[in-house]
Amino acid sequence: MSEVECIREGKAVLGIEFGSTRIKAVLIDESCKPVAQGSYDWENRFEDGIWTYSNDDILHGLKGVYSDLRRDVADKYGIEIENLKAIGISAMMHGCIECDENCKMLSPFRTWRNTVTAAESEELTKLFDYPIPQRWTISHLLKDVKEKKSYLSEIKHVFTLASYVHFLLTGVKAIGIGDASGMFPIDFKAKTFSAKAAAQFSESYGLDIIPLFPEVKLAGENAGTLTEEGVKLLDESGVLKPGVPFCPPEGDAETGMAATNTVKPLTGNVSAGTSAFATIILDKPLSKVYSVIDIVSTPDGYPGAMAHSNNCTGDYDSWIGLFADVLKLMGAEISKGKLYDTLLRSIFSAEKDAGGVLSYNFISGEHIVGLEKGMPMVMRDPDKPLNIPDFMRSLLYSSLSSMRIGLDILSEKEGVKAELLIGHGGFFKTSDVGLKILSSVTGVKSAVMSTAGEGGAWGAALLASYIGVDKSLASYLDDVFKDSKMEISEPDEADVAGYNSYLEKYRKGLEVERKATEVF
Repeated sequence: MSEVECIREGKAVLGIEFGSTRIKAVLIDESCKPVAQGSYDWENRFEDGIWTYSNDDILHGLKGVYSDLRRDVADKYGIEIENLKAIGISAMMHGCIECDENCKMLSPFRTWRNTVTAAESEELTKLFDYPIPQRWTISHLLKDVKEKKSYLSEIKHVFTLASYVHFLLTGVKAIGIGDASGMFPIDFKAKTFSAKAAAQFSESYGLDIIPLFPEVKLAGENAGTLTEEGVKLLDESGVLKPGVPFCPPEGDAETGMAATNTVKPLTGNVSAGTSAFATIILDKPLSKVYSVIDIVSTPDGYPGAMAHSNNCTGDYDSWIGLFADVLKLMGAEISKGKLYDTLLRSIFSAEKDAGGVLSYNFISGEHIVGLEKGMPMVMRDPDKPLNIPDFMRSLLYSSLSSMRIGLDILSEKEGVKAELLIGHGGFFKTSDVGLKILSSVTGVKSAVMSTAGEGGAWGAALLASYIGVDKSLASYLDDVFKDSKMEISEPDEADVAGYNSYLEKYRKGLEVERKATEVF
């Protein structure tokens, strides 16, 4: 069946993912091949001490990304999207959206980027004997309870971003188990929220929270259909018909698992963009609780261990923007793509340890290294020359160093180490550079799939295409990826040694970074 026939007959599947800086839509055909795309740029704001997006931002972004997808379909095939086989919604995990009975937001949406719940995170980790990061929904909800917010009695719904958008489009209060694992502890035998933890929370704080949360669902289940009201929010043309089935809404970690075929035990992937996180699917439970290692779920309900850092590419994006400003002042016209590729590829001539340049990419706080507040910073050895290759290598090393510190806990204390890490996200757009840095930082063979550029929106579409399929998710994804090609980077001994030397200085310099956060 041709792309035109697939779209015209309503056999195409749509995935939409709300990332930190861009919302992306991917339309796939019956063979799961992308046939059209749409995008919409947006950015979070720091308001009253909170990283947030407004409800208008969410609604405009939803309509904007679908409009861009429609334009792509019209330009390529000369047709409109009248019907779809299925839709999947994904978004950055964690955070907290609190709504009243009419689904009106009662407080600003708090994203994963916030580091204002350190006390609550520690308190809940001890209560549940289960790692509860600061960005988890329950950490933010407890903060509201402790601060006795005036709207507490009005809260009837608590969502993640993905489950909120799903609810707007379907009227169904549902969530995929992976995204749910960023809200509250999961009972992996029952494959739903932990009843034991819910009882402990109710006894300790007097709030019955499970009725506030969406219903947990597994990959392959139908989680509702597109309503007439949902069509109005999604498609400004009104051409799309209601009744399209939806898969359970998932977090970006889980759509990343789908997009890299890493749902089986001891497979691992690294998502690197605004944030960076490495997830390794576990073959057995960890021996103890580690406050900086998150326990997340695959879309079909199996545990994974995640080392998550809030900061990744944001700082080096700012530096490259500064270099672009210099070129503009000099009257030079160089495309953004060429500037990025040229500067990033300069690292191949850098010293393996970044030549005495040490950088910290903390735009926001970073829980893995105990920072409640961020402060980007560069230090360098005055006895060594400063040059672009070493500077860029330091910025790239810094982007993954917090994540590496988390991975060290898994490998050194639990013996958990994937044989292959599959990368995806903006960090790997210049793939040879991203892979070289990842294999150097982790000491593990690394790869990027040919489909890596499609990202989580493609993963959301894959999960939507899995609705009602009578085989395991792992088997289904194996079929999808059977002809996939990968670009691979083996860890180079000299690069790994150079990075480890860099990391030793990085760990020592964290004390300087902590002092620097007191300056501004």
